[in-house]
Amino acid sequence: MATASFTPLHDRILVRRIEEGESIRGGIIIPDSAKEKPQSGEVISVGKGKSNDEGKVFPLDVKAGDTILFGKYSGTEIKLDGEDFLIMREEEVLGILKK
Repeated sequence: MATASFTPLHDRILVRRIEEGESIRGGIIIPDSAKEKPQSGEVISVGKGKSNDEGKVFPLDVKAGDTILFGKYSGTEIKLDGEDFLIMREEEVLGILKK
């Protein structure tokens, strides 16, 4: 996996969006450009955690492999080796989906 060479810093996480099924409303197929982007994703890698003023590091609550929900405008879109990802701070995560 190409993303193994990317490690987020501090409290940032690398997320791959989970694509939902094709949107069809009333028999009309909605083009990709008009579809809303999924607000769930798989955590690919995480930083070491957030540190306080004394330098103590607090590990993140999310870990690689977690499925998360995040806000519509969360994160920054990036492209690594031709694949689209989001990088965001842990505080932008709304919750972890349990299977």
